[in-house]
Amino acid sequence: MKISYLASAALLAATAMPAAAAEISDGKVKIGILNDQSGVYADFGGKWSVEAAKMAVEDFGGKVQGAPIEIVSADHQNKPDIASNIARQWYDTEQVDSIMELTTSSVALAVQGISKEKKKIDIVTGAATTELTGKQCSPYGFHWAYDTHSQAVGTGGALVQQGGDSWFFVTVDYAFGYSLKEQTANFVESHGGKVVGEVRYPLGSTDYSSFLLQAQSSGAKVVGLANAGLDTSNSIKQAAEFGIVQGGQRLAALLFTLAEMHGLGLEAAQGVVLTEGFYWDRDDKSREFAQQFFKRTNRMPNMIQVATYSAVTQYLKAIDKAGTDATEAVAKELHSMPVNDVFTANGKVQSDGNMVHDMYLYQVKSPSESTKEWDYYKPLATIPGNEAFLSPKESGCPTASE
Repeated sequence: MKISYLASAALLAATAMPAAAAEISDGKVKIGILNDQSGVYADFGGKWSVEAAKMAVEDFGGKVQGAPIEIVSADHQNKPDIASNIARQWYDTEQVDSIMELTTSSVALAVQGISKEKKKIDIVTGAATTELTGKQCSPYGFHWAYDTHSQAVGTGGALVQQGGDSWFFVTVDYAFGYSLKEQTANFVESHGGKVVGEVRYPLGSTDYSSFLLQAQSSGAKVVGLANAGLDTSNSIKQAAEFGIVQGGQRLAALLFTLAEMHGLGLEAAQGVVLTEGFYWDRDDKSREFAQQFFKRTNRMPNMIQVATYSAVTQYLKAIDKAGTDATEAVAKELHSMPVNDVFTANGKVQSDGNMVHDMYLYQVKSPSESTKEWDYYKPLATIPGNEAFLSPKESGCPTASE
């Protein structure tokens, strides 16, 4: 009887105390980085975001709760249908636990919808539309880095304060462009300015002459470029050819990052005002991270890439704290944990999924002001997170609470 009892007790103990990895659904944590790797946003996030995600896994130790961590990636080509097919395949047959980055707002909205349906966590670092944490929010969806509201408050606000009270928008024709233009226009008009016109163009256009000529002839003090990536770079280049800035108008690059700045060069971009959530030369911590990133990629990171590092790290921390990769438990931790890392200090995830943090207003230096490689920005202002981002009440998320 005694032997039988001890054997039963041992078996019970073994069942009650599984190895830590047993709390991970399939013994592995798999994160998918889905973004544009070949189109207009290839430098904006692209393979550099994938590299940032891999850095996060390595810095975390390669395992969480005893389970190995794997990064997979794919190119969605800025097409929601392609992205949706990849997302479904990842979730349904490849045991991907979470999808991140998701450059391009139309793609991010589609994949967030699928993630909500599948009860999987998505963390968007590459797309901008406020709809992600607004009417199309998800209890499992999170928005890191920036959004169209933060860009409007930053860049739009700076130019309005400098007297730029009439605007003409050159807008890329999809959800991101509409949202960026709308947020900036609302901000301009609420501060006494006016919008005198807008023209829309297809994503990935190469000839902006007719659009820029309309902007030039409008007489607006500010030409707002509601676009990103190569679209922004090409717009700025061609605006210089038409002498828009020389003629007295200002160019507002409403989403312009270090990646595009490097490709364009100081001669063409000098004087442009922009808003980013991260700059490599901001402080000692950012410089240390940037140097590690540079060793791997031969380039400095922009806010999208560092935010991807942050999102992967925070997701792994949430799994570790929850003791499981179960979606509900991890989402709960993501909503409650502060974000303190190289990307931001004291970031806070709201009930609508938006990670609120300070943003930074910069001006591009002139060639004579730059003293070293990648020395492109001079700081103008810090925009507190509660000013840069909408509150849950303002966001329109139907499930959000204050």
